[in-house]
Amino acid sequence: MAGHKVILRFMDGNLIRGYIADLSPLDDFVSVEEDGLSESQTIAIDELKAIFFVKTFEGNSSHSEKKSFLTIPAPGKKIFVRFKDGESMTGYLEGDFPWEKGFFLDLKKTNGFFLRPVDTESNNLKVFVVAASVSDVTSVR
Repeated sequence: MAGHKVILRFMDGNLIRGYIADLSPLDDFVSVEEDGLSESQTIAIDELKAIFFVKTFEGNSSHSEKKSFLTIPAPGKKIFVRFKDGESMTGYLEGDFPWEKGFFLDLKKTNGFFLRPVDTESNNLKVFVVAASVSDVTSVR
């Protein structure tokens, strides 16, 4: 299966490294071919915390993720995301806000949104943030 190299992180902390085809925020399921296996499996989006589109499966454990926004303008709206497990991310929202004013995620319209991390040296190219795993989203000016 040709596709995007991803790490699927589940709400319970487990993860799967593999490959997926295109993904839409409206998809209820994602089909992933686990790294090293030839068969794909279908995962419900609501079981996931996020899908990390990565450069490598190994990453760089010595890299300290930068959380501040660059002074150079980047495409997208600046946002801060706090997950229900306490982890947080800063990045640029791809597209329009998928929720109403007040930043309440409307789970009827979308299952999540794409975020480009502010740290260009991160292993993460972009992240599909699952709406059900988020406790807070704040727009940053």
